Amino acid sequence: MSVPTHPAHLFADILGRVHGVCRDLMTEGVLPEGIDLSRIVVEPPKDATHGDMATNAAMVLAKEAKVKPRDLADRISDKLRTDPLVLAVSVAGPGFINLTLKNEAWFEALRTVLRTGEGYGRSHVGAGEKVNVEYVSANPTGPMHVGHCRGAVFGDALATLLASAGYAVTKEYYINDAGAQVDVLARSAHLRYREALGETIGEIPEGLYPGDYLKPVGEALAREYGDKLVKQPEAEWLPLVRDKSIGMMMEMIRGDLAALNIKHDVFFSERSLIAGGTDQVGATIAGLRAKGDVYEGHLPPPKGAPVEDYEDREQTLFRATAFGDDVDRPLKKSDNSYTYFASDIAYHKNKFDRGFRNMVDVWGADHGGYIKRVQAAIKAVTAGEGELDVKIVQLVRLLRNGEPVKMSKRAGDFVTLREVVDEVGSDAVRFMMLFRKNDAVLDFDLAKVLEQSKDNPVFYVQYGHARGHSVFKNARATVPDLPEDDGKRRAYLGSAEVERLNDPVELSLIRQLALFPRTLESAALAHEPHRIAFYLYDLASEFHALWTKGRDAPHLRFIMENDAGITTARLALVQGVVSVLASGLAVLGVHAPNEMR
Repeated sequence: MSVPTHPAHLFADILGRVHGVCRDLMTEGVLPEGIDLSRIVVEPPKDATHGDMATNAAMVLAKEAKVKPRDLADRISDKLRTDPLVLAVSVAGPGFINLTLKNEAWFEALRTVLRTGEGYGRSHVGAGEKVNVEYVSANPTGPMHVGHCRGAVFGDALATLLASAGYAVTKEYYINDAGAQVDVLARSAHLRYREALGETIGEIPEGLYPGDYLKPVGEALAREYGDKLVKQPEAEWLPLVRDKSIGMMMEMIRGDLAALNIKHDVFFSERSLIAGGTDQVGATIAGLRAKGDVYEGHLPPPKGAPVEDYEDREQTLFRATAFGDDVDRPLKKSDNSYTYFASDIAYHKNKFDRGFRNMVDVWGADHGGYIKRVQAAIKAVTAGEGELDVKIVQLVRLLRNGEPVKMSKRAGDFVTLREVVDEVGSDAVRFMMLFRKNDAVLDFDLAKVLEQSKDNPVFYVQYGHARGHSVFKNARATVPDLPEDDGKRRAYLGSAEVERLNDPVELSLIRQLALFPRTLESAALAHEPHRIAFYLYDLASEFHALWTKGRDAPHLRFIMENDAGITTARLALVQGVVSVLASGLAVLGVHAPNEMR
């Protein structure tokens, strides 16, 4: 069977060997020629006692081959038993094939890490396919708060994760600059403008934004216009103040995002959909109407709503029920202006027209009920070709030593993102926002993330990387020509006698390293960056455990002064850990420090 000389990683190698066996069975007539092998996967078994890897090959090929899965599993297993990397094969259940590998497989996996370096784990599963990841998209009405922070970090890490899996990713921010909230922003800024001119404005009226963050906007307006805007009617000054306010708010938001090392590729204006003489929203509605997906009709009163609050009128409706939604949806308000949903349809059509068949939107917890209608609209406007995955990020409960944190000096009624980053640093914020699945509520304790203990995951993982570098530093007395440069050090350690790493704890750590590419790929396909954070914590835990064991069992110490060969082999293992920790942390947008103070 044909297998790559230097496979990208061990799971890819074993998958290639399973494919080779299946091609042999095609030649023998057991499997039909040209049978689709793309459905075959090789993954860790759910029960570690069953072996090192498991494949579903017999399960997915049996029907087309017109044989029983168990019988086909036996034929595949017989051939896999002759593979030089395979120690044992067993068939479980209806036809799953479990493999136990020889130690040489794990030694080669470690060599692959050393050979590949930063590229280890990266894959081409995305095949350059364009993906649009839209995240944050906070209303431009003030500074970002800690709730926005989670969606920002999640979206940014997901975009990097998809890029690492070979997708062509565009990171996008949708500026909601066409709704009533930006008019409220303008009126709030105008009040601060009058204040900057010396007027006593008193308490901020209810319904306007009260935060001090609008004072600089008022001052900028005063410098630019003097008292000119005071004398104008609202209809004249409001567009000017709105544009200035949105511009300065977006500048502030970009700064908040930069504090988290987040930079979007595209900032898309909602107002651009209807500005400049083009009405993309109207054109989208007209296109849907031509296909029979928009009509004039009446909607029944919403369930549970008081009858007196319901206005029975003829409306312009999108036939959402034809595409999987529960009810048809209005596209125009009673004043004939477009609904937010109508703009959303046009916006996602615009994404599709820009070449994005695959779209990911990251939304807050309060938008869960909006998913069905947007997905229905995308089916309609893309003739079923566009796909939208909406990822909901749940609430963040901000704590300090277990007690809720509520007040902000700048915003008055919420804690800003910048305040949190300034207090604990972007690394802690980013890692902890990803150390829980996105759809689960997250408790973020400002005191806990500064602790130097195993209970602080970001410290524990970063300390693993720093500890690895301390090993290199201490090893130079025994291995004086060990290079300091990472690339040169990997090349130097590539010739180490890694076959001497035969203790169970050493082999277990290598197995963990070998799992990284599979974890990266599966996390990308599932749109779940938290899997990387979990993996890194597990890897760091195993590394720290080996370090601790070396103190109790001297023969397992990384540096053996009288044995340069085993020292070099263990340095190769440490290099593998350091490389993977750095690579995984980079996906999460977190630094990998060489030392920690």
